[in-house]
Amino acid sequence: MDRNIPQSEIRRRKMKNILKYFSVFAVILVLIWAATLLFVARVDRNSIVMSVADRGAIDVSNGASGVVKPVMEEIINSPISSRIVSVLCHEGDSVDEGTPLLELDLQGIETEYRNLLDEKQMQLYRLEQAKVAASTAASNLEMQIKVAEMKVERMEAELRNEIYLDSIGAGTTDKVRQAEFACKTGRLELEQLRQQYANDRKVSDADMKVRQLEYNIFLKQLAEKKRVLDDARIRSPRKAVLTYINNQKGAQIAAGTQVAVVSDLTHFKVEGEISDTYLAQVAVGHRALVRIGRVQLTGRVANVAPQSKNRTVAFSVQLDDDGNKVLRPGLKVDVYVINSIKDNVLRIANGAYYKGRGDYYMFVKTDEDMLEKRRVSLGESSFDHVEVLDGLQEGEEVVISDMGHYNKENRIKIK
Repeated sequence: MDRNIPQSEIRRRKMKNILKYFSVFAVILVLIWAATLLFVARVDRNSIVMSVADRGAIDVSNGASGVVKPVMEEIINSPISSRIVSVLCHEGDSVDEGTPLLELDLQGIETEYRNLLDEKQMQLYRLEQAKVAASTAASNLEMQIKVAEMKVERMEAELRNEIYLDSIGAGTTDKVRQAEFACKTGRLELEQLRQQYANDRKVSDADMKVRQLEYNIFLKQLAEKKRVLDDARIRSPRKAVLTYINNQKGAQIAAGTQVAVVSDLTHFKVEGEISDTYLAQVAVGHRALVRIGRVQLTGRVANVAPQSKNRTVAFSVQLDDDGNKVLRPGLKVDVYVINSIKDNVLRIANGAYYKGRGDYYMFVKTDEDMLEKRRVSLGESSFDHVEVLDGLQEGEEVVISDMGHYNKENRIKIK
């Protein structure tokens, strides 16, 4: 005969079954969790760089590349085509103003200069001869004028005598007319001589001015030849350091060829290049930061090229500390041109990950040992910081080192 099972027994059995199913489900969850942890990517804590999102000011800047150059750098070119006879100094030598650097073969130009000196003396003699000839001709005409004046005076006296004799009946009308004709003729001849004298003086003065002008032009040519000859004796134009010299003894060089460079290595500037996209944000007077390794130098934009080349614009930065010991000619540096300031913005540290304003997928620390990929919107940047527009909260940590190997991962465990 069947007995009714007590309700307490039924409840006990149901509870037992529930506990059994729950245990199985819990084990499955644990196995899934363990499997998830087993296949989650891992990263060494020491191999990543983290930045904490905080609030503060950002000096909005545009990054550019630059090269350190001496403030004063003078290129010395050969003014003539010649041959290097000897090298008198070497790169790195400190030189004073006037120090000989190279000796060129100057025989040809020295001969030309001596010939010009001889020609100068000949032109002086010719100029003096022309002056003497002009003076002689003028003296002759002056003498002829004086003689003509005396003749006219004598003819006028004779005319007066004939008129007087005719008035007292001792002369004739014909003689008076002859005297008048002779007097008029003498006066015309005198006027002709005076006009000839005036014209000859004008011609002579003009001719002397032309000759003097030609002589002055020749003197300028002579002075230019002397300057070229002096420049061909290659010397340092100032006290500086010789940073380059053509040391190929016997080499043939053409006129205009660079043979040496002297530089002042106590003061430097930075020549930069920036994309022409940022041309409107780079202007004379803007503050600039120059990064050389861990050293940061300040300065201001001194000038900006008026046009772009190959989609870049050249500019120069005048450094506040242009004699800093880390500065070396030819050293490549990072330049940041500051164009505005933003206060109280959410920011993270700047780094190689930042390529400009836009959205980035970055790994954010969500637990003590877990990173989670998240889309983060970034805005303007400064030398040290990048503005966070969306995707992060103040105090959160984000990876700013290269995570290219984990592009396909959504979560990463920190070892």
